[in-house]
Amino acid sequence: MSDRTIVALAAAVAVLGAGGALAPQWLVFLLTLALAKGLVVLGLLLLMRTGLVSFGQGLYYCLGAYAAALVQQTFGVHDAALMLCAALLASVAVAVVLGFLLAGYRGIFFAMLSLAFSMILFGLLVKSSALGSTDGFNIATRSLAGWRIEDGQAGRVLMGVAIGLFAAAAVTLHRYMNSHLGRLSAAIRDNELRVEYLGASVRNVVHLNYVIAAALGGLGGGLTALAVGHIDPDMAYWTTSGEFVFVAVLSGTGNVLAPFFGSAIFEAIRTLASQYAPNVWQMTLGIAMLAIIMFLPAGLWSLFRRRTRTS
Repeated sequence: MSDRTIVALAAAVAVLGAGGALAPQWLVFLLTLALAKGLVVLGLLLLMRTGLVSFGQGLYYCLGAYAAALVQQTFGVHDAALMLCAALLASVAVAVVLGFLLAGYRGIFFAMLSLAFSMILFGLLVKSSALGSTDGFNIATRSLAGWRIEDGQAGRVLMGVAIGLFAAAAVTLHRYMNSHLGRLSAAIRDNELRVEYLGASVRNVVHLNYVIAAALGGLGGGLTALAVGHIDPDMAYWTTSGEFVFVAVLSGTGNVLAPFFGSAIFEAIRTLASQYAPNVWQMTLGIAMLAIIMFLPAGLWSLFRRRTRTS
């Protein structure tokens, strides 16, 4: 209980859980998307702490969504738990294979190679008429772990699932980053050669972190697909991956809670900008990014760190 991150996470879960039961449907949907995308950014946080920036997380975001949808389309499964398991397994399986290649690259080469794989998936999906081509297809959720979801309650149930997944992922990643392997990630970012001299395998640590980030990306994609009820190839497009990097920079890497904080603000800005300034909402996001880089280069989470130091 002395760990402030765990205490803050427990408080956030309690507030979100209570608010989710009372909030209007539009806010429930918005928070579910923020939590789902926060999972993807949580994986990016781990990679960024290792000194890597991936512009291809859309690969696993889209792969998780399509895996969840294909389980329903192929086997007639409408259970959210099984669909999310399929999203997780598909993302991990692909990441384990690609990780053997990507673990040997750094800097711009890692970023561009990860982007290339994401765009390959986009191209394959666009050309596949069996998967709906550019239009994609709809999916529906009717149960959760065998429990039937009542009509009109799917949004609140999925928000509860999103809260649980994000809390479990945040706690697990927090513990991991404070473990021996997790601390090696920061050391790799600072000096790979010294880590190798210590007897640790830099390549294995990078590979493991890449697989963890992919698993979180797949879960985020599967959850988004269930919440929206529709998937399409744009989930793998480079602009989607760019959004995740945008949120990661907006959030900062100071804490595992930062991705949700940044994702919630990003979704709020985009929703308000799309409603009140639909023709210039991209410019609004660009101005917000410039302001963050100029005044809070360590991300929005640095505001909490400054307040803690002051108190």
